Amino acid sequence: MTTEAVTEMIGDALFLIMKTALPVLLVSMGIGLIVSIFQTVTSIQEQTLTFVPKVLGIFLTLMLLGNWMLSNVTEFTTQLWSTFVNYVHR
Repeated sequence: MTTEAVTEMIGDALFLIMKTALPVLLVSMGIGLIVSIFQTVTSIQEQTLTFVPKVLGIFLTLMLLGNWMLSNVTEFTTQLWSTFVNYVHR
């Protein structure tokens, strides 16, 4: 196994992690920003106010995009295991 192959495999894995996590993180960040703006405008300083909207937003995002996320991870794992024989040397 060469250094280039390891670097490519790690790069693909990191890209998959970012691609899979990005929708959930963006939804969480967007909801947090909206709730923060609402808290600033109304002068409500309750720290737990963002919890329920974030949980609902993340749950909805996982319901809508969970199949896509799982298929990406499954495809990557299948591709990795199908080429596993190339990485093993005797």
